[in-house]
Amino acid sequence: MTDDANAPAPETKAASEPKTSGVFSGARAGYVALGLSVVALGLAAAPYFTGGSNVRAYLLEHPEVLQEASQALQAKEGQARVDETNAAAAANAGLLAPDSRDPAFGPADAKVTVIEFFDFRCPGCKAVAHDYRALMAAHPEVRFVFKDWPILDRGDDITSQYAARAALAAHQQGKYLEVYDALMNERALTLASIDAILAAHGVDMTRAKATLASPETTRHIADIHTTAAALRLQGTPTFFVNGKAAASIDPAEIGKMIEAAKR
Repeated sequence: MTDDANAPAPETKAASEPKTSGVFSGARAGYVALGLSVVALGLAAAPYFTGGSNVRAYLLEHPEVLQEASQALQAKEGQARVDETNAAAAANAGLLAPDSRDPAFGPADAKVTVIEFFDFRCPGCKAVAHDYRALMAAHPEVRFVFKDWPILDRGDDITSQYAARAALAAHQQGKYLEVYDALMNERALTLASIDAILAAHGVDMTRAKATLASPETTRHIADIHTTAAALRLQGTPTFFVNGKAAASIDPAEIGKMIEAAKR
């Protein structure tokens, strides 16, 4: 996935939505429409078959079947996307290989490594950030890697890109996690609020501005976009545990994957 404004936008999870994976977060409306179409076709054809009137009556009395059909379609498509991402990761282990430019915390030789692809303006990313950080505190023996993947900018809006660059500038000064927390807690990020967060956490703004504009930072973020595209990622947040894409963005489920990977 690239930063091309003309390309279809990767989707993000809203805080009010179920915590399904960012790997397969696209086209829920399409599933519902397809589910409705399938059931409508069944209703139209039902009178031509034995017992068709009974089927039609049942469906009319139980419209929740439409929702169940939609959810089943979502689950099937979601698993297919997870499988596609895992196949891409398995085919090229270098895609998730350690990158010294990425903010990472925990032992470099850890048995378990967790990677998050995220955007600081993504509602789903913000919704799980607090519990995810608690997960980090609960597993100091695990390596946690942050892939700043700004995907929400459109047109002249550069807020996601600026936030990613600002966080990487803070990382160069040893202040990544506190700035990460503050950026995730800020509900409506602006360029001014991002600068204020950096200053409030003791980031040297002269050095930070140089990092923000540096070709190295541009290349780093471009490489993350390239990696996400090669992995067939569809949205944020997306988590990997030891190279396997998670089918959920719920930190509790990531915790279960960590425990399984330890064994």
